[in-house]
Amino acid sequence: MTPQADAQLTDKRIDPPVQADEKATILAFLGYQRQTLLLKCAGLTPVQLLARSCPPSQLCLLGLVRHLCEVEFGWLHSRFAGEPDREIYGPGDADLDVTEADEASVAETFARYAEFVARSQQIVAGAAPDDLTALAHPRTGEHFSLRWILDHLVEEYARHNGHADLLRQAIDGAVGE
Repeated sequence: MTPQADAQLTDKRIDPPVQADEKATILAFLGYQRQTLLLKCAGLTPVQLLARSCPPSQLCLLGLVRHLCEVEFGWLHSRFAGEPDREIYGPGDADLDVTEADEASVAETFARYAEFVARSQQIVAGAAPDDLTALAHPRTGEHFSLRWILDHLVEEYARHNGHADLLRQAIDGAVGE
């Protein structure tokens, strides 16, 4: 899904339920945050997706989408499900260090993001909140619960959606939830 193809995403976001079990509630909040990220990118050109709001920061919307691909993969695919770790965009913060984009690279980034989210949803669908990661934390040796990971993902998305809101406002004045 490219942001250009989904400019009407506002109408597609679903508010989390006010009464549901723990897993359904956290997944609804995570889904809402994922949709919000796409909303912040909707209708923008590759040049706009690369715009920086606060020099000297290099943060841009396309970099945030790439970063959240890495987050989805790292926490759910690799650490939780035990899939082999791999570099998606390069070492360190290379996911955030995007300086060039065209229609094809933007489409590839959003397609990869959609693929990673879909795989994350498959992984989570068959797991319980107390299930532990396949891989231990490299420094502490502890295994994380799915509950902890999902809460962390909501926090990660919410923080970066705040960045995305500021970036989008600097691009075209659009603001909102």
